[in-house]
Amino acid sequence: MKKFQAIIHFEMDDQFMALVPPHRTYINYLINKNIIDSYAVSMESQTVWITMNAESKTEADKYLSKSPLYKYWTYSIEELFVYDGQLFRLPTVQYN
Repeated sequence: MKKFQAIIHFEMDDQFMALVPPHRTYINYLINKNIIDSYAVSMESQTVWITMNAESKTEADKYLSKSPLYKYWTYSIEELFVYDGQLFRLPTVQYN
């Protein structure tokens, strides 16, 4: 399984906010299935960053295309070489 970063730019209209709840349901489903590792949204820049697990860019694209908000997006998908962070480290040993 490979890791990919989707960088999504979106534009909102009147119907956009009505589609957010079903979109969040879909994102939560992908998180629970360990397809999405992280999901972040900036309303300031109207950008979304999704780190996901997939066999290929095509498979990652298929996951994204099933979102109710897909029609509002322009995006790119990049394969990651390194993905690291605090959550992937062993806990610090605490001596009593």
